[in-house]
Amino acid sequence: MCGIIGYIGQQPATPFLMQGLNRLEYRGYDSSGIAVRNGSLEIHKCIGKINDLESILPDSIEGTTGIAHTRWATHGGVTDANAHPHCSENGKIALVHNGIIENARSLRTRLEKEGIHLKSETDSEALVHLIDRELSNGAKPLTAVRRTLKKARGTWGLCVVFEDHDMIICARNGSPLVIGIGDGENWIASDTLPLQSYTQQVILLDDGDLAVVTSDGIQTSRFDGRSTDSTVTTLEDDWGEADIGDFPHFMLKEIHEQPEALRQCISGRLVLKDGNSRLGGLGISPKKLQKIPHVRLLGCGTSLHACQVGRIAIEHLARVPALAHVSSEFRHNNPVIETNALHFAVSQSGETADTLAAVKEIQLKGGDVRGVINVVGSTIARQCGHGCYIHSGPEQAVASTKAFTNMVAALSMFAIQIGRARNLSQVRGKELVRAFKKIPEKIEHYLKNQGPIQEAVDCIKDAKSVLFLGRGVSAPVAREGALKLMEIAYIPCLAYPAGEMKHGPIALLEEGSPVVVIAPNDSLKEKTISSIHECRARGAKIILIHEEGDSIAEEADISIPVPSTESILSPMLTVVPLQLIAYETALQLGCDVDRPRNLAKSVTVE
Repeated sequence: MCGIIGYIGQQPATPFLMQGLNRLEYRGYDSSGIAVRNGSLEIHKCIGKINDLESILPDSIEGTTGIAHTRWATHGGVTDANAHPHCSENGKIALVHNGIIENARSLRTRLEKEGIHLKSETDSEALVHLIDRELSNGAKPLTAVRRTLKKARGTWGLCVVFEDHDMIICARNGSPLVIGIGDGENWIASDTLPLQSYTQQVILLDDGDLAVVTSDGIQTSRFDGRSTDSTVTTLEDDWGEADIGDFPHFMLKEIHEQPEALRQCISGRLVLKDGNSRLGGLGISPKKLQKIPHVRLLGCGTSLHACQVGRIAIEHLARVPALAHVSSEFRHNNPVIETNALHFAVSQSGETADTLAAVKEIQLKGGDVRGVINVVGSTIARQCGHGCYIHSGPEQAVASTKAFTNMVAALSMFAIQIGRARNLSQVRGKELVRAFKKIPEKIEHYLKNQGPIQEAVDCIKDAKSVLFLGRGVSAPVAREGALKLMEIAYIPCLAYPAGEMKHGPIALLEEGSPVVVIAPNDSLKEKTISSIHECRARGAKIILIHEEGDSIAEEADISIPVPSTESILSPMLTVVPLQLIAYETALQLGCDVDRPRNLAKSVTVE
């Protein structure tokens, strides 16, 4: 959600800025802009895609210092005027901002009373005018930014450039910023992905940090004026590539990357001889695992659905009470925190604002939190200190696919680990580990034999709504399938535990209504069949995800088989056809598969 890129050095800034914006497209945006220092500040911005911005740029923009931004609208509509960068009235200062200034209304009112003409509806524009006022009063650039931020209340990832000073000033509070270190040049970005082509050495700014970035160096300090010694972090080489390769869309590429992503996630973590898993990054001994009274898992969207799968796996394998919570609601409900309990914060980006706020609330109340994160060095990973990286590699499509599979895998491995520390037998543990290790090749097998996906698409694409049903561990898989279809094809969907269908959603069914049912060959299969009969009696058309060779296929109008596995591990297989159905439906409807409207990949505001 919003992206920032900055460059200062000896080379032309514009190519770096535009390449960086392209690599930040996955975050979601509706406008973009660029500001380059070339004697004066040259600013270009517009709504639409980055190629729309490229189309209005001059053939050449001189200047070796600049900042750029992709905006996801919060304050003010999607207009050219509301796009970033924003500049002062005299045109000598430009600013890009991620986050929300909560007291923007009062700041804007004060500026208007002082005669400042505000050109946009945004909260961000107020900041650049306040910085300009401080400079006019004799403050140096860093002091001007610091004084301005003391007047603001909210969150920010901020970059400021000046006509009269060859520097970029950065500030962070609740919205990530990373500084990449080069030789005679430096970069700034809202995450590490656009920097990895240029440098592996970065400084990860913490909340309350400011930085003065020049071509020769980086000076960091705190919000209260104290100087700091910034820590340089070396980025790990990521196995995945952000290039689209031969695939038409990133989403399809990432669906097909799931077998290899899963291998990366489980590599070295499954121990067959012990029938156990080893998530060393959690830093929890078997003795402590034996004493944990309950486990809480927190996430949003796809991560929440992974938490719901993890909750069932933990209770099933370890007989430990577990709960899955919506992060955005958690801290606002004044939760009771058991200090001996274990909490997991689950997030693909590691920057999800609601989940980060929940982590801080738990820690404030003395609780113990571990991260289940994809992005190394992300804010939640650092805030937790301990956790498990899921190693999915870069995920560019807004609709998450391989990260879901790997989050489920990580939580399932934890379920085995805590189960073996308590009451799960070695024999049963070995059965699970053997089955787990075969999942990647089974996903590969399915992707080569996808079944009648197109028939399912033809049934769904013109529907007024689609109902997704599952029981037990398949209920959150149903929710994930519904979310994917809503996200990228814009079809209203409902997902319910199958037994709840007759308590309301059945009223929506009419002749030809599509109902997607996830039914692995588990102890709940007969109950699921009863729900299928109830749907068919109302004229619904059943799209059934089931195991190969299972007689339940006879209950389907459209039968999509997947390889069989241990039922508790089945979500890693049954979710794949749901991802393909969503992808192909969106394609048929002419939707932007990788960049669905109104959505952002990394949700960094609450």
